[in-house]
Amino acid sequence: QVQLVESGGGLVQAGGSLRLSCEASGSIFSINFMGWYRQAPGKQRELVATITRSGIPDYADSVKGRFTIFRDNAKNTVYLQMNSLKPEDTAVYYCNTAGVRLSLPDRYADWGQGTQVTVSS
Repeated sequence: QVQLVESGGGLVQAGGSLRLSCEASGSIFSINFMGWYRQAPGKQRELVATITRSGIPDYADSVKGRFTIFRDNAKNTVYLQMNSLKPEDTAVYYCNTAGVRLSLPDRYADWGQGTQVTVSS
């Protein structure tokens, strides 16, 4: 079972940028879809971006044009570049497996601890 460790979160002003990293303990090369999720206080976990094994991304409308997901299979790492951040992006961000075109996977890996992103207005 792959173990996932997220990092890169922090406090940033609206309009700022952050890059999140998700490092897997094992190979992610064979995982067809990886995704970034977020959970804001009092809200359900939301899938915001997915990427195929070959690097094709999909984005939720809420982040399209601002976030970029990419992966380095050789480093077993998935990234989320977040630009033009808004206060409503404030959440704990997690990575995990995903399904095709922003759908949920049949099976999740164990969830990591996530990384907190806080955007001040």
